Amino acid sequence: MPSKPDPDKSPEQTEGRLVLVATPIGNLADVTLRALDTLRSVDIIAAEDTRHTRKLLSRYDIHKPLVSYHEHNARERGAQLLDKIAAGKSVAVVTDAGTPGISDPGALLVEEALKRGISPVAVPGPTAMIAALVLSGLPVQPFAFLGFAPARGAERRRFFEENGALPMTLVLYESPKRLLKTLRDILDSWGGRRVAVARELTKIHEEVFRGTVSEALAHFEAAETKGEITLVVEGRPAPEASAPEEAGWRDELDAMLAAGASLKEAASAVAARFSLPRRTVYQAALDKKR
Repeated sequence: MPSKPDPDKSPEQTEGRLVLVATPIGNLADVTLRALDTLRSVDIIAAEDTRHTRKLLSRYDIHKPLVSYHEHNARERGAQLLDKIAAGKSVAVVTDAGTPGISDPGALLVEEALKRGISPVAVPGPTAMIAALVLSGLPVQPFAFLGFAPARGAERRRFFEENGALPMTLVLYESPKRLLKTLRDILDSWGGRRVAVARELTKIHEEVFRGTVSEALAHFEAAETKGEITLVVEGRPAPEASAPEEAGWRDELDAMLAAGASLKEAASAVAARFSLPRRTVYQAALDKKR
């Protein structure tokens, strides 16, 4: 007689499965029991950085074949992993931190798996953007996750121009080396909005700074910034609720320029006070000078 299916056996424990397993974003104690059971049961673990993932596996005495799967080998390695799944092997995909598929090539593997008729399974868990969002003090719904801003050039300018019009809370990832540059671009393009800068979430030196973009710039300019960064930015204010009277900020700009303030000083001060993009105010000041 055929054996009855085990009601306690979850889908990711069967053969021929692709499982996206969320892992801690810092504190290794944040891993879920289901994630540990899954990592112990699969045939292969595909990791963004095998050295990083090995620390987690060692902590919980998990010994499974570990292979790399990252942006530089995603096409070739992804095809190999899917071949193994088609042959009946179970593969768990993990990223360096958090949930696979958000800021790593896990999404590509899911896309290719679906093309082959393979249905992925998700083992949910920690995600930096959600942790930062709920700690920010800004509206949590709706929100838009923007990932990393392009590093430079026209794509970066277009990123800030297009997303600045969104009325919902915005969440970005950023490296500590580019934090100040991104804060300045937010101030220039989106104005003096409220922002939360979440750093080293769940780790010993966790920090969540809350204030205006200008205040965040002053805070993080004071010392070298380290650790993973998640930025949560207020959405575009509703025009009827918070847009300043045109004459108000222009009158103040005129007064500051007449008092001898430089174009840069006047534009920065007026933009911060009236929550305007600094570029808009600077251009107005430049036009007046001409």
